[in-house]
Amino acid sequence: RWPDDSLEAVDLSESPPMTDKKLPDVHTQAEILVQALPHMQRYDQQVVVVKYGGHAMGDPAAAEDFAEDIVLLGQSGVKPVVVHGGGPQIGRMLEKLGIKSEFKQGLRVTDSATVEIVEMVLAGSINKQIVGWISNEGGRAIGLSGKDGGMVRAKKATRTMVDPDSNIEKVVDLGFVGEPEHVDRSVLDSVLKAELIPVLAPVAIGADGQTYNVNADTFAGAIAGALRAKRLLLLTDVPGVLDKDRKLIPEMTIADCRRLIADGTITGGMIPKIETCIYALEAGVEAVVILDGKVPHSVLLELYTDHGAGTMVRR
Repeated sequence: RWPDDSLEAVDLSESPPMTDKKLPDVHTQAEILVQALPHMQRYDQQVVVVKYGGHAMGDPAAAEDFAEDIVLLGQSGVKPVVVHGGGPQIGRMLEKLGIKSEFKQGLRVTDSATVEIVEMVLAGSINKQIVGWISNEGGRAIGLSGKDGGMVRAKKATRTMVDPDSNIEKVVDLGFVGEPEHVDRSVLDSVLKAELIPVLAPVAIGADGQTYNVNADTFAGAIAGALRAKRLLLLTDVPGVLDKDRKLIPEMTIADCRRLIADGTITGGMIPKIETCIYALEAGVEAVVILDGKVPHSVLLELYTDHGAGTMVRR
């Protein structure tokens, strides 16, 4: 996406797979560094928010690659901020405890019993696991949630749906599901100034003092917008946005997004991700990228190579 006639690009996506961590020859290594250098300069001292999805974090090898990417970003002058989900892990814990859970409008209905489990899993086990991965690769990470320091204030989320029997639009009660209402960036500014990597769980506090479960994509969009991030990367389990022929769309504008939702190209779970892209861009983020977190080193491929990875959305 960033052609430079003075450099000979190395397409890492077509490189042969490395077995047993075998490195390429020294000349290829040098070419890779030459290609990466202008990208490193572009992102120097810039904030990059990375949303790490619950499905993307399922594979231990992929988790190690992700942690290596985040540490390398920090060591090369980028200010990474990690926001994580944990839907599959929450689902397994609820099932283990015999608590039934349902989804409406793509969001988990969260009652008082469920919100306690959500906070325990997100702000507890998953958050500290990711902090541990990053620390194990030589990074300095700190685990926080939106409740810490009053970082994110949430309001109760509202959704409507049409009743199939009466054809009347009704308000859906999602329980303690929230949407970001305000982000106080002072805690994050202090953490980033200390050259720590914040790892954020999408749990927030409401004006009523209640804990709210916030969709991780929405939470990441709010954080990226408040920090005026250079990039917001949404790591998921698909290559990006696909057209009607199931081919990857490399770049889109906000107008493209709205058009493709209207004509049915973008459907299902991709719609809320695109809505997050639009929100973040309108809040001041330069660009948002939806990419496959299961691809080894997908973060580095997107930020530090010419061809990038996934679908980039710009204003």
